[in-house]
Amino acid sequence: MSSPAPGESPLLANIIESTDEEIRAIADPLWRDLLRNSNEGKYGEFVSRFARSLALAMNQVTANHQFANSELARNLADDADFLGIIRRGEHVTVLYRQRSTKKAGEWLGRLVLGHEDGEVRIFAASIF
Repeated sequence: MSSPAPGESPLLANIIESTDEEIRAIADPLWRDLLRNSNEGKYGEFVSRFARSLALAMNQVTANHQFANSELARNLADDADFLGIIRRGEHVTVLYRQRSTKKAGEWLGRLVLGHEDGEVRIFAASIF
């Protein structure tokens, strides 16, 4: 069986029942897209895979300000190290070690995925 395309749902209705490999086949491309769109300041593309609840909660003016003024948000390294997956309820949290191209050090990247309307969507994404 081939890997699903980014955002395409695995066969299982509850993502926590998916294998780590199935989850990573979806999560890793989504994380790379978030990094690229953050670095390029493309707000519309950055939120394109967000769940409705997250997209509605995001204030576009605030997010655009963050993209424009955050050295970290605009200089994320392309490569991230996968750290693990946490399963809880109807969501999985995928953790990454993230670096910057301008700032020394490492950050924890967090991507929360779940199903919405038959597709895998992003329910939370953060770097801290």
